[in-house]
Amino acid sequence: MLERRKAIATLMANRGKNMFVVPGLGSTTWDMASLGEKDSDFYLWGAMGGAAMIGLGLALAKPKLTVVVITGDGEMLMGLGSLATIGVQRPANLAVIVFDNQHYGETGMQASHTDQGVDLVGVARACGITHAFDVQDEGALKTLAGELGTLKQTLFARVRIAADEPARVLPSKDGVELKLRFRKAAAAAG
Repeated sequence: MLERRKAIATLMANRGKNMFVVPGLGSTTWDMASLGEKDSDFYLWGAMGGAAMIGLGLALAKPKLTVVVITGDGEMLMGLGSLATIGVQRPANLAVIVFDNQHYGETGMQASHTDQGVDLVGVARACGITHAFDVQDEGALKTLAGELGTLKQTLFARVRIAADEPARVLPSKDGVELKLRFRKAAAAAG
């Protein structure tokens, strides 16, 4: 299993200036913030289940940007319907990456449905996202990072991570500030 902080650092190591990231509520937001706050990251506070749809909206509105949603298995399970909408729309500039530790980390580390056999990659494929794959090791993670740099079709990936709890790195909690700086960065990027 992969360590989530190292995994997010690997995915973002060669991040281009036109890559905008929507991390999900909780650990993926803290992991993105651990790399240093960026105006092109839209950190969610209190919007569980919304990351994939926010990413879809941005991808449709700004087709010249690469939009990467990085969220957890709990949030993706909460928003499974978003995969159906993404599968119908299929923006070529959208990637949805699920860090799956098989636990609901924000509510006490109870086992999630993925621990009971729910196959998120299978669900994504069934929703019409054909470029979907499972990442379980460093080699596959590096391949995924390369795919993000040359995205040409909707992508879904489940990244199997260890159920660890690194120290939290909290980004700004000012929702208005986050929205305005993200909007400004998206407008400047085209």
